[in-house]
Amino acid sequence: MGELGTLVARGRTEAVHEVFKSDGCKGIEIVEEQTATWSRTQALDLTTNWLSAGLNFNAVIANNDEMALGALQAIKASGGSTGDYVVAGIDATQDALTAMKSGDLKVTVFQDAISQGEGSLDTVLKLARGAKSDKKVFTTLELVTKDNMDKYLKRN
Repeated sequence: MGELGTLVARGRTEAVHEVFKSDGCKGIEIVEEQTATWSRTQALDLTTNWLSAGLNFNAVIANNDEMALGALQAIKASGGSTGDYVVAGIDATQDALTAMKSGDLKVTVFQDAISQGEGSLDTVLKLARGAKSDKKVFTTLELVTKDNMDKYLKRN
């Protein structure tokens, strides 16, 4: 998880919990949940500790790509195969897409910064003109896998 006090970390973690409650995820158990404060190095250390302690897990769902990449580094350093784990992140960073291309990272999520900026600016302009706006304005997130990753290589 990212820093515990942030809305983003709480929201992303709650979203994972919601998905795991669905019928498609029956039988999945969260065996550990800790913060690595958005840091690749801290995620590497945390995952190394889990592996060293003999914690039995086969997936890491990280609140961002940096932490997902740290988990992958720990798995590789322990002599494990990244093919034995599902590691997922968020942000579709260039480093994450490189890890996906090599088969290590299984999934990430693209956040369209341009769309987010346009949505923010549109909302500010509405409010400045005295128009009403929703309290929350959402943009679309896009699932990125090895099958569609090529279209994201130049977007972040």
